[in-house]
Amino acid sequence: MPKIELLAPAGDLEKLKIAILYGADAVFIGGQEFSLRSRASNFTLADIKEACQFAHQHNAKVHVTCNIVMHNIDLEGLKEYLKELEQAGVYAIITSSLYMLKLAKSTTNLACHMSTQLSTLNEEGVKLFKTLGADRVVLGRELSLAEIIEIKKNTDIEIETFIHGGMCSSLSGRCMLSNNMTLRDANRGGCAHSCRWNYNLYQNAKKLNKDDDYFSFSAKDLEALKFIPSLIENNIDSLKIEGRMKSIHYVASITNAYRHLIDEYLKNGVIKDFNVYYNMIHKAENRLLGTGFYEHDPTIEEQLYDLNLSVPTKNFIGLVLSYDEENMICHIEQRNYFKSGDIVEVFTPEKTFNIKIEQLYDEDGNMIDVARHPKQKLYFKTDIKLSPYNMLRAL
Repeated sequence: MPKIELLAPAGDLEKLKIAILYGADAVFIGGQEFSLRSRASNFTLADIKEACQFAHQHNAKVHVTCNIVMHNIDLEGLKEYLKELEQAGVYAIITSSLYMLKLAKSTTNLACHMSTQLSTLNEEGVKLFKTLGADRVVLGRELSLAEIIEIKKNTDIEIETFIHGGMCSSLSGRCMLSNNMTLRDANRGGCAHSCRWNYNLYQNAKKLNKDDDYFSFSAKDLEALKFIPSLIENNIDSLKIEGRMKSIHYVASITNAYRHLIDEYLKNGVIKDFNVYYNMIHKAENRLLGTGFYEHDPTIEEQLYDLNLSVPTKNFIGLVLSYDEENMICHIEQRNYFKSGDIVEVFTPEKTFNIKIEQLYDEDGNMIDVARHPKQKLYFKTDIKLSPYNMLRAL
């Protein structure tokens, strides 16, 4: 059965390490230049070099987003930047610029992936990018499963498609709502997500919604678990998770769910119980989920009109920093409230299991009953060896 790439988001170095440890074959990151998602903790060149070193140690690849809509001012320094990415160990750039594609192919050995910002929705567009030197096309999110399969069947280039994360209320990358309302240009990394704001809804000057019961017109997040077997069977090259601005727990949970699902299907040719993976997904702090365009054009069921229906789970309570094997003491960083005596779930890249936290200590060695301070460093004793980046969840 063909190998397929699981591509995960990484908004900073910690998220990159988490994504790779929890199952990503590749990660996509943003540099401090030429990248969308300007509010993400974008990578310096030194960060990118460290990211590539970590990725290569774990047989993973780093893709760098260079996908802004370019103005003349953006041309300066581009050639030098692309060469620096290559020297740092980057595998591919993700671009929406034909000029950047031409420049990268003529001056570097970087692979060039055409961004979803181009909203490529047909096979002729894919073929055109192939003739221009592209190595991969990231399809727009507005395609059905049947259309994705048909495009792959009729083209001779790597195809990447989104399988999880945020959906755009407009064609991906074509929205001007944020720009018009806030002067923050979505196509240059500044989207204010205006579709997810709270609005009063009027008809003929009469307000239709009750006070404090607002209207929004966001889409539900995409979730494509049940379509993964078909994507694998039809030789789709890369499955992409959206979410560079999401938490480390989200990145770990979503990446790990798809990793295990892919591995089960590659091993057995069948998924015994999809509910296992749905349960893994729902432990992350998701908005409500839908299938996007995979089955049909979105209906009212794929829209999220009430953002209050999506509440963070708060079940991520601690991140393992280290484990002292001689003294059997685990050092953690607290993320949400828990207390001594709690039975908690340990979430690792390979499995989950429960342990009881008998007693907590702060960094001064004082015994405490409750962990209530965000990112407080704490200790507890356990004879089960835990590893850095393992996570603790409340049951």
